[in-house]
Amino acid sequence: MAVDAKIVAEVAHLARVQIDENLVAGYAKEMTNVLDLAARMDEVDTTGVEPMAHPLHAVQRLREDTATPINEREAFQSQAPATEGGYYLVPQVIE
Repeated sequence: MAVDAKIVAEVAHLARVQIDENLVAGYAKEMTNVLDLAARMDEVDTTGVEPMAHPLHAVQRLREDTATPINEREAFQSQAPATEGGYYLVPQVIE
């Protein structure tokens, strides 16, 4: 797929990026190269290749799944400057 100046301008607008008009041709060429590479990668036969979540064989250390206290509201609200009915009271910031 060939990218032209119009597509570069649309992408720049969507990304809210202002680009110099002198660089548009270079960006168009680079975007075309990226899309061509993706198209070539789609042509590769991946039959029998197991999908990977990560290229390294890393294992996450997980904590044990143990029950924790469910409701500590009273302990937390005892430190708050002002509470009422289980809610924190804060100063009004919008009128």
